[in-house]
Amino acid sequence: MFGLALPVCAQYAGPAILSRGEAPAALNVPSVDFAISLSLGAAYTDGLIGITANNQENLVRQGSYGGSATVGLSGSHSWKHTHIGLAYSGGVSEYAGAPITGISQGVSLGLSHQFSRHVSFHVGEGAGWFTMFPPATVSLNSSVPFDPSQSNIPTTDFYDNRTIYSSTSAGVTYQASSRLSISVGGGYFTDLRRSAALYSAAGESASGDMQYRLSSKVTIGGGYGFSHYGYSNGIGSSFIHSATASLSARFSRWTEFSFFGGASVVSSSFEQSIPISPAILSILCPPTLVQTCPLTPSTVINNNNLWAPDFGARLSRSFERGAVYLSAGESITPGNGLFLTSRAETASVGYGYSGLKKWSLSAGISYVRALSLGNIQGAYGQVGGSLSTSHQLVSHVSFVASVNATQYQSATFTAYNHFIYSVSAGLGWSSKNIPVRFF
Repeated sequence: MFGLALPVCAQYAGPAILSRGEAPAALNVPSVDFAISLSLGAAYTDGLIGITANNQENLVRQGSYGGSATVGLSGSHSWKHTHIGLAYSGGVSEYAGAPITGISQGVSLGLSHQFSRHVSFHVGEGAGWFTMFPPATVSLNSSVPFDPSQSNIPTTDFYDNRTIYSSTSAGVTYQASSRLSISVGGGYFTDLRRSAALYSAAGESASGDMQYRLSSKVTIGGGYGFSHYGYSNGIGSSFIHSATASLSARFSRWTEFSFFGGASVVSSSFEQSIPISPAILSILCPPTLVQTCPLTPSTVINNNNLWAPDFGARLSRSFERGAVYLSAGESITPGNGLFLTSRAETASVGYGYSGLKKWSLSAGISYVRALSLGNIQGAYGQVGGSLSTSHQLVSHVSFVASVNATQYQSATFTAYNHFIYSVSAGLGWSSKNIPVRFF
């Protein structure tokens, strides 16, 4: 649920509340003009990881040169009672001799409307389609008035196979007084994966909270959240109930800190195949009868009930046209199509800026360590980084370059450990007389 506060038409003008999915409040002060960009470039990747045509979980890796084309649109606008922010990026990468064509699209949209002095409505959408690196829409964006890290957007997908995702949240905030506000909302997400060897996911969520502004710089509160995750082929599902307390603080006009923490109760049920002990098989099905033995691995329902931490923290410094931030947290996630319901620790740092006369820059590093609670038990994670920059050469035309790298990690499954990277460089065009921007 997203609770963007617009000081021009709402009473609350305190620090952003991360548990409501709000972006740093200072990002909503300036208006970022809408701009369209186009770019063409050459690219190289050292390893595409795909699932073979027969949908078996075998790795197909191949380094290759290729080319890419990208189109982007981003910006925001405010009216008297309404604010909208949008960021879209779509592109295609074709690699010579590789079995995978990289198609990637991502859009983040935030909309808020003030119905009256006390009632406001908020909606946020993150959607896209990718076949290679996870979408850039999970980073804090100065155009969009919410933090996508609080949405169910896939970030740990391992295989380079098509994933279509959507995460929608909406809510209503009632500003009872200049200090007290109450917010309720809900959402729906879906992750559709092309390969039959991977599992698609869908789910619903509902939440409610109450926040009290102690001073012009500090707000405290508490809330409750419910989530349900379901998976394709009826393999299982999970129900999560969470209770948290929150603290938000503004150190200056541009610097904010927001935190929420509590616990989640997770109830999950999954089908699992249990192999039969070799000792039992040697008794019931001796080698002379193994071809006609009726015994096969059995399928059982594995039920899990546990408590898990649920927290998130973000420190941010905003600029007129960008932000730098540091965030960390732990929560229950839907998994990545191979591993399902998971307890995940995350951390990230990012920087995005387009205020320099000739330069635009976007950089980020993210870390995920997860423990699967679903069909396959075990640990997995990744460390990734990206850097994109552009330099204006002449009016509307820029040199653009980017680097993406990811180290997949699993102490449980050594075949999961892979390092892949991709680099590209080319020329870009912007509808504004500014460098091509990446936020």
